[in-house]
Amino acid sequence: MIYTIITIAVLIILTYYIITGQEVFGAEAKGKRLERMQQSKHYKDKQFQNLSYTPSITEGYSMPKVVYDFFFAKKNPLLKPLQNIPSIHTDLKSLSKDEDVFIWLGHSSYYIQTDGVSFLIDPVLSLYGSPFKFFNKAFAGADIFKPDDIPDLDYLVITHDHYDHLDYPTVKAIRNRVGKVILPLGVGAHFEKWGYSENQLIEEEWGGEAILENNIKITFTPARHFSGRKVKRNVTLWTSYVLETPTKKIFLGGDSGYDTHFKMIGDKYGPFDYAIIENGQYNPAWKYIHALPEDVIQASIDVNAKNIIPVHSSKFALALHAWNEPLENIVRLGKDKDLNILTPMIGETVDLNKKDNQFKIWWES
Repeated sequence: MIYTIITIAVLIILTYYIITGQEVFGAEAKGKRLERMQQSKHYKDKQFQNLSYTPSITEGYSMPKVVYDFFFAKKNPLLKPLQNIPSIHTDLKSLSKDEDVFIWLGHSSYYIQTDGVSFLIDPVLSLYGSPFKFFNKAFAGADIFKPDDIPDLDYLVITHDHYDHLDYPTVKAIRNRVGKVILPLGVGAHFEKWGYSENQLIEEEWGGEAILENNIKITFTPARHFSGRKVKRNVTLWTSYVLETPTKKIFLGGDSGYDTHFKMIGDKYGPFDYAIIENGQYNPAWKYIHALPEDVIQASIDVNAKNIIPVHSSKFALALHAWNEPLENIVRLGKDKDLNILTPMIGETVDLNKKDNQFKIWWES
């Protein structure tokens, strides 16, 4: 009996290492990169830490209950859309460098071009947001952009290494069209494994800065979240960004629960012309790592943003709410606070120099 148990245990361990040894899982930091991580004031007990204590599950909830609800409880009938998501396939390659635009590509993926410089943020252009093709499939209509649609890029920007933000097939496919990669400390190990060179990577921790082309500055700022592509969590950093150009300021929020860092960022770097903030895939059970809609509103006020573009919805079902609930809630709550919430369709162009961008309530149909 004991030999049978040992054999089963060995087989399970071998299977784990065979599976996680695939390229999609990336690589762990070592050498000089690991030394940099260990010297960070945000790194303790062999993992990165949030500024505030951040439990995975909210008080009053339990992990078994959360797991049960996710896999076995009766699902919301609108968890996934009943018909194709409305979208517009804008030709990114035909955009003039003189245009200052934001184009949402679904979920947390978006393209920004401003002051003659192009940025692609958290591109997930596979048909799934996971390491496996059979899990977490994209909604029909939300999957219209493919890696081949991406033009030559000045900067690829990554906020953290979760699969719905860092998609191996996408970053592998566009490698030869990427100038530099901006990414938080530790995540560069994945990119070097996937064929990117060390001198392509701008890899920093919170507070780090980089001067980019055309006198644009990017600053790594805190977020309240977690990371990891395998079982072990928080072995790479997660981040938000402040993008300052000669003509505008843009806050790139990344995944984050609500905390005091939003006010700190607003006081130090604001006001912002645009704040792109994650709004979706939330649950009261994990509000510390994914902000609830009312928290997104407060975060928008804290960072002092003139225009708010909500993302992190309308492509994958990673929570239990209706697919269109995040947009309904953020628009309703935004009106109550007199905030300017911009809700373009996937692929619809937002003119970053226009003061009165208007968009349809496209999710109601």
